[in-house]
Amino acid sequence: MSSPISPDDHRSTMFENPPQTITGILSRLGPGLIIAGSIVGSGELIATTKTGAEAGFWLLWLILIGCVIKVFVQVELGRDTIIRGKSTMDALGEVPGPRIAGRGNWLIWYYLIMFLASAAQLGGIAGAVGQALAISMPLTEQGQKFNQIANAETEFKTASAELAALTKPGSTFVADPARVDALDTRIASLTETLTKLGPKPPTNYDPQYWATVIAVVTSILLVVGKYKLIEWSTTTMVAAFTLTTVGTVIALQFTDFWAIRFSDIVDGLSFRLPPATQSGSQHALATALATFGIIGVGASELVSYPYWCLEKGYARYTGPRDNSPEWAERARGWLTVLRWDCWCSMVIYTLATVAFYLLGAAILGRVGLNPGGFELVRTLTAMYEPVFGRFAQSLFLVGAFAVLFSTFFVANAGHARVLTDVARVMSFGIKSEADAKRSIRIMSGILPFVCLAIYLCVPEEPQQLVLLSGMVQAFMLPMLAFAALYFRYARGDDRLRPGKVWDAFLWISTAGMFVAAGCLVFKSTNDFIKKQQAKPAIEKVEAVDLDSRAT
Repeated sequence: MSSPISPDDHRSTMFENPPQTITGILSRLGPGLIIAGSIVGSGELIATTKTGAEAGFWLLWLILIGCVIKVFVQVELGRDTIIRGKSTMDALGEVPGPRIAGRGNWLIWYYLIMFLASAAQLGGIAGAVGQALAISMPLTEQGQKFNQIANAETEFKTASAELAALTKPGSTFVADPARVDALDTRIASLTETLTKLGPKPPTNYDPQYWATVIAVVTSILLVVGKYKLIEWSTTTMVAAFTLTTVGTVIALQFTDFWAIRFSDIVDGLSFRLPPATQSGSQHALATALATFGIIGVGASELVSYPYWCLEKGYARYTGPRDNSPEWAERARGWLTVLRWDCWCSMVIYTLATVAFYLLGAAILGRVGLNPGGFELVRTLTAMYEPVFGRFAQSLFLVGAFAVLFSTFFVANAGHARVLTDVARVMSFGIKSEADAKRSIRIMSGILPFVCLAIYLCVPEEPQQLVLLSGMVQAFMLPMLAFAALYFRYARGDDRLRPGKVWDAFLWISTAGMFVAAGCLVFKSTNDFIKKQQAKPAIEKVEAVDLDSRAT
């Protein structure tokens, strides 16, 4: 029996019949591709490559699972939107659990916590954009000198690691004498350069200055509504940069030292953790679990996907639900398109995510470079040097700017809309369409500065802000999976219920999200306890050291 028709379904009666052919379906893919276009951002460029740098190839299996497992929940949330025409917050507000009448429920409250973490993530992104601009266009003398020294140090580390691997006894690499001589010469030259340059400047505020400029520009563009130009230009650059990254992975196979071997892929798909002897392995799992929350369709994208389905996609075309067979036929057709949309976009962002991970493992992991701090962006540049040489930095900086700025822009625009909907659901002053539009404009102007303020509090660790958001989003994933199960079994339409195989995968997806969140809680708690236990020992060593110096 069908669920009762909801009076809150405000979709237009100007519905549209779904396409019936594969060509027609492909021409109507949209919401998922919009999400995919914004996904290739901090999760892939920063968190995924950092995981590869710390874990090597060993956690490729976890990255793949993180991309695929969430699609089942995404489809189920989209199914509910097509059936009932509700926004995400309206739907989540119906999920059983603690609530305050007129002020939302536990899921909406946690979303607000997730928003704060997401704002921190966007602050980290603003910092990374600031770093990219500070490298390409330093504003101060300190910034110029910092760039010179940091560039030389990064190149020195890369060359030294390659030389050590080539000349190591029992190495599997063929040591070309000419290459070894070239590396020796380059290392000697870099050593001399670093000696002449001296120590790094104690301060370099160029990234903060540029991050401030980015926040101001973003705020203005969002308020005046210049979306089309920004989205079109940045999406084009992101697509080009992603294709370049995939091409770089392929090109590595034609090099002796950097090529990804079949044994590396076997290790990556062995469902094992990095060996304890591997450098960085103690942090790799925690980084990977945090990355799990933001790669592919993260919790933020799962929340926003129904909005795209409702406003620009398949829910709107389906029209308000009724008991007619015509509505059911339309809904089934648009559900088919929605599934194609979700799975096709999954293929796109999975390829991008895997490419970034493999680059991080093949280059940064082998060299021993772990992206972070003030040199986050500069370290990531090293991934492209084996293929593009001296052009790598310019290429990467343009691509990184496009990827990160587009994420910063689109995410702030999305947050303004979702937060406005949260305010409406929680009865905080949004009573009309005019109120909603005014709220969106105000939030669009304010949110970039909120993100900037968070970054300016911890400018030395932008990657930690990104990983913090990943952790909080990882905790949100099982909550959204629970909501998807609730919609499936308590709010669905009998005419559109999926089959048993789909239900099985939905339950597996839900279980996987609970396991990932549980592992992250355990790992984070265990690391915290170890850190607290280590404090007395560290303080004792420091005290002994001070005494010895005094003596």
